Amino acid sequence: MSRTAFFLPLFAAAATAACSSESSVNPADATPSRAFGIWKPGTHESCTQEQHDAYAAVGPDGKLYPTWHPPTGSGGCSFGHEHGRDPHGSKLYGDAGGLPFGVANEALAISDPANPRDEDHVGHKVEWENGIDLQFSGAGSAIFTGKCDVLTKLHQGTHSKDAFTNNLHELVYHIKCSDGTEMHVTMLTAIGTPGEFVRSCDRSVHVTAGTPTPANSPDGGGFRAIPDRTCIEQYLLVPPGQQSNYFSALHETWETSNSLRRADGHTLAFFNPYFQVRLPSRFHDPALAPVVGRPIDVCYEVTPSGEQASGGACEESTAGGQVAGMTFDDPNSAFNGAGHFVDINANRLSNGDGPEVWYTDAFGRNGQTAPFAGSIRQRLSKLDNEIGVDAGGPVIGNNRNYAGPGVHAPN
Repeated sequence: MSRTAFFLPLFAAAATAACSSESSVNPADATPSRAFGIWKPGTHESCTQEQHDAYAAVGPDGKLYPTWHPPTGSGGCSFGHEHGRDPHGSKLYGDAGGLPFGVANEALAISDPANPRDEDHVGHKVEWENGIDLQFSGAGSAIFTGKCDVLTKLHQGTHSKDAFTNNLHELVYHIKCSDGTEMHVTMLTAIGTPGEFVRSCDRSVHVTAGTPTPANSPDGGGFRAIPDRTCIEQYLLVPPGQQSNYFSALHETWETSNSLRRADGHTLAFFNPYFQVRLPSRFHDPALAPVVGRPIDVCYEVTPSGEQASGGACEESTAGGQVAGMTFDDPNSAFNGAGHFVDINANRLSNGDGPEVWYTDAFGRNGQTAPFAGSIRQRLSKLDNEIGVDAGGPVIGNNRNYAGPGVHAPN
């Protein structure tokens, strides 16, 4: 494939160099990363791989990465998936270095080549907001409200079995606030316990799902709340005359708990956004192979006692049952995971003595002042602070749905 003409070549390269001071590589000359070029068009896509790969950014390591693109390409062709909100409107886009997808995964493959963590392309989801209100802790524990700009990206695939077992997902987090708080972080966040998830409709239940990849994935804070067959039977399949509760049956919340730490263990930064998704295209069902149930299939299901899905997304997708045999990847299915949003919670810095630039491993640990093999450059303001709240923080993207023309599972 020729790499002589990219949609964002000059801008992406310049932005990366400005952010990291580590790379001024021309995209046409950059070595492809592990994440680059892995998307291939399928039955429902009309864009070519070359059109898709034209959306590229040079990462701080000088390698070529995929980046955000709209659901449709030149001439109105369809890519079939979306990456959330266009980041170009964020005030922090210049700090994001072209927003490359997969930098943390690449770093892990360098530092631990026997245990890489590769993620599909379509799961990268972007959200941002300028000028949101967050609570700040001032002198004497006084509380006041300030303004923050936030740009974040999480790999949150909700179409496959990946997240049933795998708790490592790439997180990009940029925040800049009126009190001087500033974080520019890329890492693999460990969300909950590897090999398991919690049932979304009853978070007291931990579901053991199998062996994670990589097998040495660390435990993390928070959890991945994912629907399973029990949620479907309790809230989607209902007696005649009742309406299905789609929120309780099919709503995911991934609560992250993230920190950057120096090599001596001191926590430099902590932040814990929650990432939520409406109407994913899969749920866990151990009775099926490969343990993946499809909500669109449940739309056609009737139990021996007459319970079935009613109203909502099933009615919308199947035209009230008039459209038979719809597959999970049909562009007309409402179960596409395109309704996603983020809670912005606590943001804490303990970096008053600096420096502003740290190098950590892929998990945000072993922070040092000089780069090392497999390290990621992180930038923090020289500040000791505490802003935000630990839960129930402001929500960004709650009223958005990114299901543009042709968007469908896998997404």
